[in-house]
Amino acid sequence: MADETENKLKDDKITEDSDTTASNATSVEEMIEDENVVQEEIDPKQTELNEALARVSGLEDQLLRSQAEIQNMQQRHAREIQNVHKYDGQKLASAVLPAVDNLERALLVESEDAVAQQIKTGVEMTLKTLVQALTDNGISATGEVGETFDPTKHQAIQSVDSDDVDSDQIASVLQKGYILQDRVLRPAMVAVAK
Repeated sequence: MADETENKLKDDKITEDSDTTASNATSVEEMIEDENVVQEEIDPKQTELNEALARVSGLEDQLLRSQAEIQNMQQRHAREIQNVHKYDGQKLASAVLPAVDNLERALLVESEDAVAQQIKTGVEMTLKTLVQALTDNGISATGEVGETFDPTKHQAIQSVDSDDVDSDQIASVLQKGYILQDRVLRPAMVAVAK
């Protein structure tokens, strides 16, 4: 009878273990199902989060590009303003240069009487004032005899033989040239030595 009791206890124990195992298996399956449900609930939130992060990344890129564009516009605007200030007298100077040329030509005429000499003195004073005004505004003359020929500042009208200057130097100036800062207003018309 002790063996029977012992066998019955073993059978009960095995039944209990199998019930516990079945119960545990059912619990594990329920847990897996619960995880799948939770995973399904998380996936839409994760997807939404990923979409939001992608939008933020795109907006950050757009912001950086916009800031760079604004900075470029500000630099370009500053350069334009600087050039306007630097070359603001260009139009006026171009209009005044023919008057300077005419005054210089008037001074080349010989004056024999006192009235002509007074007129010549007045022309000299006017020319001096105009040249000073041009100089004060950053305008300088270019193209002097003996200066090396520079095609960016001078316009060669003719080539001449000259003993006074070396080859590729200005032998004579037919019309002065003028430069505003670093910009040529009018190239000098010159004869260049061969």
